Amino acid sequence: MREIRYLIDDPLGLHARPAGLLVKMAAKCKCDVQLGTPAKMVNAKRIIGVMALTLKQGNEMIMTFNGEDEEEAEKQARAFLEANQFSPAAP
Repeated sequence: MREIRYLIDDPLGLHARPAGLLVKMAAKCKCDVQLGTPAKMVNAKRIIGVMALTLKQGNEMIMTFNGEDEEEAEKQARAFLEANQFSPAAP
C-alpha cells in the first residue's frame, strides 16, 4: 500500500472541476484508490463520495493506493495534483 498527502491550495477548495478530473484519473487505475482525511476516507473513483468530503483550501488530503498498479497510480496522482493547485504536505 502506498500513501501520499497533499494540501489544497485552490481558494475554492476541491470543487467540481478538479474533483471530476481527479475521479477520472483514479478510475483509470486498476488498484483501489481511497481519498480523504484522517477522519473519513472514500473511494476516489466515485464523484459523490469525493464531493461529500467538502475539502477546503488549506485542508490536508490523503490518497492511498492498494493493488496491482499502485506504484504507477501514485506517480500519476502526484503529477495530477501538482499540476492542479495542490502542494505536498510536510511529512
